[in-house]
Amino acid sequence: MSGATTQEDEIKSGDEQGDAPGAGMLPRAFALVRALASHQASGARVTQLAKMVGLTQGTTHRILRALIVEGVVEQDERSKLYRLGVDFFALAAQAGNPGGMRMLCRPALLRLCASLGETIFLLAKSGFDAVCLDLCEGPFPIRSFTNDVGGRIALGVGQGSLAILAFLPEAEREEIIRFNVPRIRGHGVLDEVYLRTEIERVRQLGYAARNSGVLEGMAGVAVPILDRTGTAVAALSVGTLSSRLGDDRLPMVVELLKRQADSIGPLTNPFDVALKRRPAPGLGAALGA
Repeated sequence: MSGATTQEDEIKSGDEQGDAPGAGMLPRAFALVRALASHQASGARVTQLAKMVGLTQGTTHRILRALIVEGVVEQDERSKLYRLGVDFFALAAQAGNPGGMRMLCRPALLRLCASLGETIFLLAKSGFDAVCLDLCEGPFPIRSFTNDVGGRIALGVGQGSLAILAFLPEAEREEIIRFNVPRIRGHGVLDEVYLRTEIERVRQLGYAARNSGVLEGMAGVAVPILDRTGTAVAALSVGTLSSRLGDDRLPMVVELLKRQADSIGPLTNPFDVALKRRPAPGLGAALGA
């Protein structure tokens, strides 16, 4: 018998060696949930999911069966495709931040969408990323880095995440820059010098407006939502066609965004879990930064 071990063996041994039973399984289960979320419309096969998360098919199947028992995942009997289950979305709805950032900002998103005739995004910081908490769609078909509610992008990519990054405390900002620069090359960020130049410009102007050409024909502008200490907790962002955000219209759009952001900032709840400030301690090192 060879001494080689499979990833499934590693999961089992991790459960035996660690202080918390199932600790090895949990990150893999969440990885599968995220993979399924990215293929919710089409569904995904076990072979496809195993490749996406880097597990054996046997381990992937075993985790999927456990998630099905909990109602988090479902499998179509005919196609054998896996999708997130109804119970998952029910849990997500219950945890949808009632009384928090989404509810607080929803009227502002509706007002901005109606007055500007554009798609408006609400982004918040999540570790080293920005996540789309909410959006209000305008009449024009657009593409964005986060795509839809729940979409994520590394801080520094796109106007909304850049507006957040620029107004974080210096130590936190430096930590994120160090970790994210290798991640965001090819997303319109050339190098660390370029990113720092953009950050400084946003800090001077008070908003981020950039058409990097990465999303062809698209343009955007974003302003930070600052709490009582002047720290960015979120951002309001406009995504539109490049032809609709020329120099003649930009000042008006910025003014409307700032007006709404300024009214929201003092009302933000510092204990809102959607506004969790810093990455988890040691996360950068754990991820190989």
